[in-house]
Amino acid sequence: MIVRPRLHWFRMLLAWKGSVLPELLPRLFLIFCISVVAVASHDHVLKVTVDLSPTPFSLVGIALAVFLGFRNNASYDRYWEARKLWGQLLNESRSLTRQALTLPRDAINIEEVRLFVRVLGAFPHALRHQLRQTNPQQDLAARLPAPILETVLAARYRPAAIMLWLGQWVQARSRENAIDAWASLAFDRNLNGLSDVVGGCERIASTPLPFAYSVMIHRTVYFFCAALPFGLVDSIGIFTPVFSVFVAYTFMALEAIASQIEEPFGTEENDLALDAMSAFIEDATRDLIGDPALKSATPSHDPFTFT
Repeated sequence: MIVRPRLHWFRMLLAWKGSVLPELLPRLFLIFCISVVAVASHDHVLKVTVDLSPTPFSLVGIALAVFLGFRNNASYDRYWEARKLWGQLLNESRSLTRQALTLPRDAINIEEVRLFVRVLGAFPHALRHQLRQTNPQQDLAARLPAPILETVLAARYRPAAIMLWLGQWVQARSRENAIDAWASLAFDRNLNGLSDVVGGCERIASTPLPFAYSVMIHRTVYFFCAALPFGLVDSIGIFTPVFSVFVAYTFMALEAIASQIEEPFGTEENDLALDAMSAFIEDATRDLIGDPALKSATPSHDPFTFT
């Protein structure tokens, strides 16, 4: 994900990284070529002349803009919900760390608390790898002791295995009378919050927008953009390629952006920066116990900021 400081209006016109323009250039070039053909046919350079009235394009363009708006809103809702879930994950992690430090009525071995926080810090990394269907072994091996690591890697749903261990830790402290029943309930409430985060992320990852809906809009956009030059050529003549490419860029860019943010857990430039967010959540918990930040075991593939 690319997060930049606010740019000057002129620099914004030239921004390249983070935009969908590099992806669209071949398609826009195709529209430009079609526009040249439309101009050539209108000027009788070619034997076949195709001139269409601009009126149907005005009506279809308005309808298409409305459909693209709905498509973009549906995709952004998924993106924003995913961002709120990861924000909730930060809150729940901080709360669990605070509870481990303050709720016990008897002093708990600080190493036990550190172990709890280490395992909790591995949770966002395990969730990130599950959502992206990547191998978490290297990240988890840098954070979990060998016995816990073996148990977590053997599970099909690694975040759930980590939550189970955290619950067992609370249960063990309760049996030792280090925490009372009310404190156990407080821990359980936040562990349920972690479970809600995992379930919400899994729902977003496993239920994309209906395929037929996306295909319909995709086909309509490209048919409209390919036919548009033949509707403009009679009124603007030689400037048809310029306006056709500009209109095509508007519609195609909206469709491409909606397609990117529809799957917010990917690694494209406009997806959520899960590497950085995982590291931030882990660092927030380690900071509460006075530990330094742990450097990521693997290089980040989606740095939070490009400049």
